[in-house]
Amino acid sequence: MTWDLFEARDPAPLVLAPGAWLRRGRVLAEAESILALVALVAAEAPFRRMETPGGFTMSAAMTSCGRAGWLTDRSGYRYGPLDPLSGRPWPPLPAWLSALAAGLAAECGYPGFAPDSCLINRYEPGARMAPHQDKDERDLTAPIVSLSFGISARFLFGGAHRSDPTQKILLHHGDVVVWGGPSRLFFHGIGAVPKGHHPAVGAMRLNLTFRKAL
Repeated sequence: MTWDLFEARDPAPLVLAPGAWLRRGRVLAEAESILALVALVAAEAPFRRMETPGGFTMSAAMTSCGRAGWLTDRSGYRYGPLDPLSGRPWPPLPAWLSALAAGLAAECGYPGFAPDSCLINRYEPGARMAPHQDKDERDLTAPIVSLSFGISARFLFGGAHRSDPTQKILLHHGDVVVWGGPSRLFFHGIGAVPKGHHPAVGAMRLNLTFRKAL
């Protein structure tokens, strides 16, 4: 299934799969504050392109904030309390941003979400994320809350198996996707980000995903 490039935005939740929801433009009003926070996080914990256990360098650059940051290198995928570039704790996840993510989760049927980690991905044109499962978190009963900003890109949302059919959903600046419950371990990724420019972000896409990691 491919969502139309010019699909109208709808403030009501759109069901992607059991337990998975899309909110068009849901955080447009908060975008300026969120992007300012991303700049502060990146100043303290710079974006970096990490290496996978197989020795490949990821095309998306990453950083984190919260009690733990997501890491990958030759030793595997994991969460850690310290930024390996500085040896210091990751920048804190502000209470207002944690509360925003919790509220978005509650709107989609997941009350009580208390994220302790926010992974921030930066996609420049051509960068992508291969379909994968988010399964490094200790609490898989908690949902994933994902916020998109900047250049529009195709979100690939599959099923419980890598071979399941994949939806291709164009995500725009300010869109939110929340998934959990029966779709918590569905495969998902991002298609190659096209060339473009967004007045608030520039020639890139930024994605924040909130998780209960510890």
